[in-house]
Amino acid sequence: MPPLSILIWLPAACGVLGAIIPAVAARGAARGDSSAARSGWSLPGILAVAGSLAALGLAIAYVADYAPSIGGLRHVTDVVWISELGIHYKLGVDGLNVFLVGLTTLLFAAAVLAVNLRSETPAPERPGLFYFHLMLAESAVLGAFLAQDLALFVAFFDLMLIPFYFLIGGWGRDTVPPTRVKATLKLVIYTLVGSLLMLAAAIATGVLASQRGGGHITFVLSSLQAMPLGRGSQEWIFLLFAAAFLVKMPAFPLHGWMPDGYRAMPIEVLMVFSGVLSKVGAYGFLRIVLPLYPQAAAHFQTLMLVIALASILYGSLLAFTHTDARLIAGYSSMAQLGFITLGIFSLNPQGAQGSLLQMVNHGLVVAAVLFIIALLARRAGGSEDLRDMGGIAFRAPLLASLFLIVALATLAMPGSSNFVGEFLILLGVFKAKLTIAIIAFTGVVMASVYALRLFIRAMHNRVGPRVHTREISVRDGAVLVPLVGVILFLALYPQLPLRRSEGSVKAAVLSAQGYTRPLRATAGRPAPPTIRLLPRGRHGAPLTASSGGAR
Repeated sequence: MPPLSILIWLPAACGVLGAIIPAVAARGAARGDSSAARSGWSLPGILAVAGSLAALGLAIAYVADYAPSIGGLRHVTDVVWISELGIHYKLGVDGLNVFLVGLTTLLFAAAVLAVNLRSETPAPERPGLFYFHLMLAESAVLGAFLAQDLALFVAFFDLMLIPFYFLIGGWGRDTVPPTRVKATLKLVIYTLVGSLLMLAAAIATGVLASQRGGGHITFVLSSLQAMPLGRGSQEWIFLLFAAAFLVKMPAFPLHGWMPDGYRAMPIEVLMVFSGVLSKVGAYGFLRIVLPLYPQAAAHFQTLMLVIALASILYGSLLAFTHTDARLIAGYSSMAQLGFITLGIFSLNPQGAQGSLLQMVNHGLVVAAVLFIIALLARRAGGSEDLRDMGGIAFRAPLLASLFLIVALATLAMPGSSNFVGEFLILLGVFKAKLTIAIIAFTGVVMASVYALRLFIRAMHNRVGPRVHTREISVRDGAVLVPLVGVILFLALYPQLPLRRSEGSVKAAVLSAQGYTRPLRATAGRPAPPTIRLLPRGRHGAPLTASSGGAR
């Protein structure tokens, strides 16, 4: 297998080449030939498609190569980057990130292909810069998922913000309100504050851990896990990381940037933003927070579960009251990410496995929903309001069938992969906090309401006044059909991601799970976490061979 660095930097390299090579579409426009501009194909676009498809092929190879029986990090790259600060360029694949890497490459390939295959809307202006920023974003997301050094993770996490700043500000939509400039500013302020908090938390982790490790500073995750911090330090650092990740997801009440940002983004950019970037925050809880700050995770378990529950209820309520199809997708994403957070902070392997599976499921489903919304808007005179849609189900049966599959997956219909993910999440929460699990069941019911409402209002009822009824084209099918195909595959065979992630998920969760039970202290420090409860003698001490409990 090739080094992981090739997977990470290949999209960015193709983007750089596209940015410095004159676009074919621009040359055609200068000669008066507008066909290239209408089709969207340009040399930067071709290079972006090639780079994204090559990255997808590598990601599929890594998924196929990862054996669940072996476990642990595979294909490790570990090079000292900044020796004075103990920062390593360390990458690795395991059960936590291998399918998220596959999801990232698939959605970016779909988004790039969708831009190139535009048939009714003009190609993006300055295509070289557009594809450069989109490909740089893919490299940054892949780097965040594959980083095994805390400082490297923070660097990639912050790098993700830069290309989306330009993609939204330069190629976003001007709605009334807001303008794309205001939407971009709000997004940057929210995420930048979160990133600064995370940077402070990462520096504090490295410095405090070095004091326990003989003064040698390091940010390698495996080394930091071997030098656990005290409970007080863990708790305030946990809160800083949680704020950064919850903003990125987003979760209630840190979602203020989401409505304006979703309205302003180009639909292809929104596909990857909602489908992939929100998962980086949830992944950060599994990769960084639970292993490095297990006591704090156990201490703040109820708080995080309440935040997750609030996101489910708030997002679901707004999803079936809005008529803007984009915002329905946005608020439903908030609710689904609430479920993902519930599973993670159930601090139960089953709940965490369901969360990881649901990250993949939601990324596929929301990208497909957003692309379908774009197709329906083209048939409704450019409007994305449900009141302007409707009445094309029988005149476009293939599009309606694909939409129905995606809608049923959104509401976690039994037999879908989403159902498996939500079932595992609720099972894990049921074992951890019964009351929260019972309330969370209402989110499942509300998901069926907003998913079916979106499908029925968009496809049935009377034909809208400006609706042009026509079937999905081959170009649009080339983007949508593969996404729906993967959704169906995971519905039939969810064991593929579950088996490959089981060992890594258990290792991430069990370190925090032990602190959810009462433990005896030794020399002023808590005893190491244990999952098996030992029988106790007359004075409450665990029975051991030395105390006469074993003969």
